Amino acid sequence: MLKLDRGKKTTIGQHAGKTTVIAGEAELRGNLRFSGAVQVDGRVIGNIDADEGLVSVTQEGYVEGIIKAPSVVINGVIVGDVHAFEHLQLDAEARVDGDLYYRFMEMVSGAQINGQLHYLGDGRAEAAVGELAGGREFKSS
Repeated sequence: MLKLDRGKKTTIGQHAGKTTVIAGEAELRGNLRFSGAVQVDGRVIGNIDADEGLVSVTQEGYVEGIIKAPSVVINGVIVGDVHAFEHLQLDAEARVDGDLYYRFMEMVSGAQINGQLHYLGDGRAEAAVGELAGGREFKSS
């Protein structure tokens, strides 16, 4: 699993050659599972699951489903829960309608959350990964 130091951010550029882009005019219906990075400029109706890597939802991006990844950067709209097992970044245009699970979180003024915050302290992140993998199945839209 990707390990991050406190305060150290991961970026799309760190995953050169392993980055998937959902373009602005694209709409993906179904679940997306990957290793590396995904940048959502368009719409994803379904769940996003990354064993390692980064999910970035840009200002134009929209995700309706559950996001699970070590690092998540949001500056668009999410309707569903977000599980960032290491680092969660909410930029000024972030709009989240769902619960947030995080180990380290940054939130810029202007970001909006309609849901609960769940802190995953040291050691709990790995336990949460196992718990979610074993107890909760993704539902297709």
